[in-house]
Amino acid sequence: MPYFLLILVVIMFSGNIIIGKAINDLPPYTIAFLRLVVAFIVLLPIGLRSARQYKETFFKYKKPFLIMTLTGITFFNTFIYASLQFTTSTNVSVLETIIPVVTVILSAYILKEKIYKIQWLGVFVSLLGAMWVVMDGNIFQLAAIEWNIGDAIMIGAIATWAIYSIFVKQYMPLFPNYGALLVMSGLSVLVLLPVVILEWIILGVPAFDAGNMAGILYLGVFPSFLAISMYNSAVDKVGASKSSIFLNLLPVFTMAGAAVWLGEDVTFTQVGGALTVIAGVIVTTQGDRISRRRI
Repeated sequence: MPYFLLILVVIMFSGNIIIGKAINDLPPYTIAFLRLVVAFIVLLPIGLRSARQYKETFFKYKKPFLIMTLTGITFFNTFIYASLQFTTSTNVSVLETIIPVVTVILSAYILKEKIYKIQWLGVFVSLLGAMWVVMDGNIFQLAAIEWNIGDAIMIGAIATWAIYSIFVKQYMPLFPNYGALLVMSGLSVLVLLPVVILEWIILGVPAFDAGNMAGILYLGVFPSFLAISMYNSAVDKVGASKSSIFLNLLPVFTMAGAAVWLGEDVTFTQVGGALTVIAGVIVTTQGDRISRRRI
């Protein structure tokens, strides 16, 4: 069941990249702010009661809770939207493949998760497959990619999500799921509000059309609410390292979504890369069982 949830998470996160790129005529902080406003409104009727009941817990563990809020909810997607203003979705996808590796390393050293050799193999196989999909098999052209300020911004996204995953494993079970997401969304709205006001003063208040509003609604309901909730549940059950490795499926689902919705062609090379990612994910998630049987 946790792995099924993680597949749904990846599907919704792939939509996050596609929609985020489609509406990037809106300023990045505006997108991040409005998606969280939508998430807060959706969560309000289902999370308010539990948030009130656990208010003492929120205050007791305010420091780790604030770290989870700022890393996973406030700034992770803000970094992504900001980077998409300067770089391509291909560069973003390449850099996102680093997130599982960083998370696995942090899980091993901070959470002391037991990572078997076969699981490390699975991590790097999935990493290779994900890059293969993004580069359409021309993996040696990575060195020829023109990196820019947007790619530097993506480093912030990599760091924040890895830190978020570690803290979710340690502290999220202390809080009610919907209540915690409600408070996180509310705090993030407050943090981003002055930044958005400054953005509108500098750039002007953006014009919103039906397409932009539909995109904001999708981002607020699916990646910001449902996907985060499912990811937190999965991390609690199977750990940060196994959960994060599913993020290497992002290029696969993004490729599939672009083929279905945008009519983009999918090559046999990309299909081969997708199968490699899937193999790597299976090895990583099942490797501990295989290693224990050998012992």
